[in-house]
Amino acid sequence: MKPTWRIIDTTLREGEQFAKAAFRTEDKLEIARALDAFGADYVEVTSPAASPQSQRDAAQVAKLGLGARVITHARCVVDDVQAGIDSGVRGIGLLFATSRILRESSHGKSIQQIVDAMGPPIELALRAGLEVRFSAEDTFRTGEQDLLAVYAAAQRLGVHRVGLADTVGIATPRQVYALVREIRRTVTCDIGFHGHNDTFCAVGNAYEAISAGATHVDVSVLGVGERVGITPLGAFIARMYSLEPQAVAERYRLGQLRELERLVARVCGVEIPFNTPVTGETAYSHKAGMHLKAMMENPGSYEIIPPEAFGLTRKLIIGSRLTGRHAIAYRAREMGMTFGEGELKAVTRRIKELADKGELSEEQIDQVLRGWVIA
Repeated sequence: MKPTWRIIDTTLREGEQFAKAAFRTEDKLEIARALDAFGADYVEVTSPAASPQSQRDAAQVAKLGLGARVITHARCVVDDVQAGIDSGVRGIGLLFATSRILRESSHGKSIQQIVDAMGPPIELALRAGLEVRFSAEDTFRTGEQDLLAVYAAAQRLGVHRVGLADTVGIATPRQVYALVREIRRTVTCDIGFHGHNDTFCAVGNAYEAISAGATHVDVSVLGVGERVGITPLGAFIARMYSLEPQAVAERYRLGQLRELERLVARVCGVEIPFNTPVTGETAYSHKAGMHLKAMMENPGSYEIIPPEAFGLTRKLIIGSRLTGRHAIAYRAREMGMTFGEGELKAVTRRIKELADKGELSEEQIDQVLRGWVIA
């Protein structure tokens, strides 16, 4: 059974707003191809209206012939829509700030004025055959009745999708679930969720949005984006794989995730955090003695996602002071050695003593084991 949700990867749009990002045209093309190879459903690029180079870049990405649908994101104004049409993208996401704080500090329009202004740009995009999404920027600081009014108006105009944007990362998973459910009662079109990660709720919020009826989730590779970024692609895929492993594995080429993240990290000049889900340096490292014993019996004991699903391997760290005799016995058996219970306890104690001065490498552990046999 295929997942009912789709990912909109916005590394080439939201990611350009990341403080350390300065994508060249060749970077954008390389990232777009890599996202397509991974299986991204959509690739979102910076608004062609942003700059002359943005227009040229959007057109080049659109001409790549990707399996992913190339879309853009723009202000809800006619000129921005026309720039999108001219670039050759297949879809456009239009936005209007709807919260009181942004309406007062941004465009100064009332909710009714927003509804009145939505018509011409949405109608132009639809006439051009684009897939159209309308988003209420700063959704979760907007009054519910105001939201219902603008989403109902967007649906009447014929948009394919409405978007909920947690623009400042204020939403909690419970709030997301409740609001998506309410919006689902109001509209029959698709629903998208865009969540910033300022309070590290982005993955949980995205999951709850889907649980409540959302159909699309915005992500970016490594979560790059404005401030601390948005829902990370890898973390979101890990969350959904843990619940729908077969469906996710059939849709996305999971073995390409690590290289995709390395590509974006290189282009942005950042390191991949050690605690990145699945692909982080320590994601499949096991160290505690009780964990090691269980892992040797059944890797699923302490792993909800098998590393093999993503083309990765696990690492059992047996040279620490936390190691146990089961781990040492396991390594000894790999070397063709067998110890009695008393000897095993003694050699384990010796390895712990040495590890108190610094973690031992596998080679050092092997030397201890060989030396014990010889002695």
